[in-house]
Amino acid sequence: MRRIRLILPALLLAAAMLPGMAGQALAADSGSSAWGVDQLMSALAQRKSGRVQFTETKYLAILDRPVESSGELVFTAPDHLEKRTVTPKPENLVLDGDMMTVERGGKRFTMPLQNYPEIAAFIESIRGTLAGNRTTLERYYKLGLQGRASRWTLTLTPADSRMAAMVTQVRIEGAHDGLDSVEIRQADGDRSVMKIRPAGKP
Repeated sequence: MRRIRLILPALLLAAAMLPGMAGQALAADSGSSAWGVDQLMSALAQRKSGRVQFTETKYLAILDRPVESSGELVFTAPDHLEKRTVTPKPENLVLDGDMMTVERGGKRFTMPLQNYPEIAAFIESIRGTLAGNRTTLERYYKLGLQGRASRWTLTLTPADSRMAAMVTQVRIEGAHDGLDSVEIRQADGDRSVMKIRPAGKP
């Protein structure tokens, strides 16, 4: 369960903002008063599918040094997400609707997310992001947006006690309608940083 809590937030947030429409800039840049959360949500909601490469670094209290992994993220509308880890060990995590499947070490585990209410709540909030539904997102988080369209930082602070017991803050950095990184800070002090780049880019 602890492993699921560490992996799933970064998977969902990264998939929510896959740069599937690179090159499309948000309408408001510079210091325009029109730039804000609504404009960011509108741009991100246009994601229908995408594929990116990732490098994830996890900082865990039980280990002396960070753990790094890399692989590929795939999103297919409306709700199919995959995290394919290549190094250091192959692992596939698939979220299809309300079912999650993990494959590693030659074994396959499938579980209904309804058995994990706090994770289900997290997923609903991210699906709200995918749909560009600010109302749904604010049901679970307090939003903070800094910067402008050409370089922005979105912070999500859980407003729901179930998620606050799992994650204290999510910090997302990007440019225009693309994502560069996702940092997840957990309630137990652990954190993970996922760097995103287009598939095929070194």
